[in-house]
Amino acid sequence: MLNFKIASLCFVIESIAIGLLCYFIEISLWWFLIPILSYKAFIIYGSANIQSNFYTKAHCTAVTDEKIIAITFDDGPNPEFTPKVLSILAQQNVPATFFVIGKNIQGNESLIKKMDAAGHTIGNHTFSHSFFIDFKSKTGFMYELDATSDIVYNIIHKRMKFFRPPYGVTTPHLARASKALNYEIIGWNIRSLDTTSDTEERIANRVISQIKPGAIVLFHDTSEKTAQVLKQTLNFAKENGFKIVSVEELLKIQAYG
Repeated sequence: MLNFKIASLCFVIESIAIGLLCYFIEISLWWFLIPILSYKAFIIYGSANIQSNFYTKAHCTAVTDEKIIAITFDDGPNPEFTPKVLSILAQQNVPATFFVIGKNIQGNESLIKKMDAAGHTIGNHTFSHSFFIDFKSKTGFMYELDATSDIVYNIIHKRMKFFRPPYGVTTPHLARASKALNYEIIGWNIRSLDTTSDTEERIANRVISQIKPGAIVLFHDTSEKTAQVLKQTLNFAKENGFKIVSVEELLKIQAYG
């Protein structure tokens, strides 16, 4: 499988080969664009695609024939929509994993307590989730993770070990920080795109059409639209014999340390 180390090695080998050709048979220096552009393309793809495991391993699905799936939510807690999501989950006795943003917790501590009391798992989604977060150093990422970890620990007295990178983007610094802090990176293989302008029907169809054993679904507890799509997803799962379990149970890894 192509990863950062292999892509970098290929870039070096190709560059050396072209350099030798330039020296011995005087080919055009424009040939160097081939390894440069190829390398940049791999970097962009690997960074943006969490399922590629380009910089570090991410758990995006479970290998199983059992009809079990996990549902996850990013970007909360949200005082308006997280309670609606929690209510829907409670009605069908379904567990979920909430990847929370540290800065959103202030004033919403009770929602973190409700998630935990209801048996849901809480994961780290950094403190700021800023647009430029992927430019942070290893130290910067560690601060982001530690800040949110401390806030959640002070509320439920548990240390989170699940981490979902903002926007699903990974970088070398993020990989080093998550490894240093012993986090398990959790991705997904069904992206609802519920933050787009798509209709509820289109989002629901996108999710439902991809459901299969071992799937991890990505939602955001930040809109009324998601709450309605969640209802349809849960109904589909029930009608088609799928059991919804926690990410912890699906992947058989510990959520807290």
